[in-house]
Amino acid sequence: MKKYASLLLFALLLNGCDDGDLTVDTIDFKEVTSTSCDPITNTLIYKLKPQESLLLNMPADKIINEPTVGDTLVYKIDNVNYRVVYRAYDGTVAKENICGAIPPKTPNVTEEWFASAGTIQIVTKQVEKTPAPTDGHTEITGYNHSIIFKNITFEKPTGPQIEKEYIFGDYLTPVDPVIVSFLEPDNAKYCPDQKKVYNNNTANSLLIENFDAANLFKNEVTPPTQPRRGLINSTATTNNVYYRTYNTTLPIPTTGYYCQEKTPTSPTVKDTWVGETGVTNVSGIIEVTTTLIGTIYTHKIVLKNVTLQKGNSKFKLATEFVLGSVTP
Repeated sequence: MKKYASLLLFALLLNGCDDGDLTVDTIDFKEVTSTSCDPITNTLIYKLKPQESLLLNMPADKIINEPTVGDTLVYKIDNVNYRVVYRAYDGTVAKENICGAIPPKTPNVTEEWFASAGTIQIVTKQVEKTPAPTDGHTEITGYNHSIIFKNITFEKPTGPQIEKEYIFGDYLTPVDPVIVSFLEPDNAKYCPDQKKVYNNNTANSLLIENFDAANLFKNEVTPPTQPRRGLINSTATTNNVYYRTYNTTLPIPTTGYYCQEKTPTSPTVKDTWVGETGVTNVSGIIEVTTTLIGTIYTHKIVLKNVTLQKGNSKFKLATEFVLGSVTP
C-alpha cells in the first residue's frame, strides 16, 4: 500500500512541475521601452519582457524625424510590408533572439500572434535639450514617435481577436543637435554685388541673402543703444536668412563660393534651415551697429529672437546672436 501511495505522490509532483511555457491571455507592454535593431532605418522596432516580445516591422524610413504638425502618419497593416507580431517563449528572450543574423536556438517560441488587419498610426514631436541653455538657444536632441494600433486584428491560436485601440507606446530616435557657432564669431563676410552677408565654419554657414545694405550698412556712426533695424523676410526678396550644412568642406577663401552671381554646385548642400519672418519689436530682428575707427567704418550684425525652420522642425538661435562684423 505504501508503495502505491509513493508512486501516486511522484506522479502528482511530475504533473505539477513548470515546463517553462507561458500561457497568454492578454499582452501588456505599456511599461516597456521600445528599441530598434537598426536605429538608422528603424525597420524592426521591438519591446521585450522576460519571456515575451512585441515586434513592429515596417519598410525603411517610415519613422520620420519631423513633427507631425496637424497630421498623423498612417500605415495599413498587411502582414507583408507592415507587420505586428507578438511571441511568447519557453525561456528568457534577448536582443539576439530578435536581431541576430543567426538567432540562438533557444528559447523556443511557444505562442505567436500576428496582426492581419488594422492601421499603424504615428504622431511625432521634437525633443529639446532640458534645461534649455541660458543664452536662449534651443537644441533638438531627438524625436519622440507615439505609436498606436487602431482596429488591429490579432490572429491567435484560439482564433481572431480585435482591439479597437492598442497602444504600442513611444519610440525615441536621437539626433545630433544643430548648434550654430563660428570659429571666428566677429569675422563676417560681405558680398556687395550679390547682397550677401555670412559667417561660416568648414562645412556650415549662416547667411543673409538679398541683404538690405542700403538701409542697414550706412557709413554713419549709430548712436549708443540705437542700432539700425531690419526684419527677416521684410519683403519676399529682402533679408532672407539661411543656415546651411554641406556634404563636404567649403573652399578657402569662401568668397570664391559665395561672392559670385551663380553659386557653384560643389560642395553640395546637405540641409537648409530657413529663418522665420520677423515681427516688429518681437522676433526675427536684424540689428546693425556702426562704429568708426580712424577712417574705417565697421558694421556689427546681431540677430535677435531668430527661429530657423526645416520642414516642421524648428530651433532658436541665441536670443542675441552675433553674426559678425563687416568692414565694407
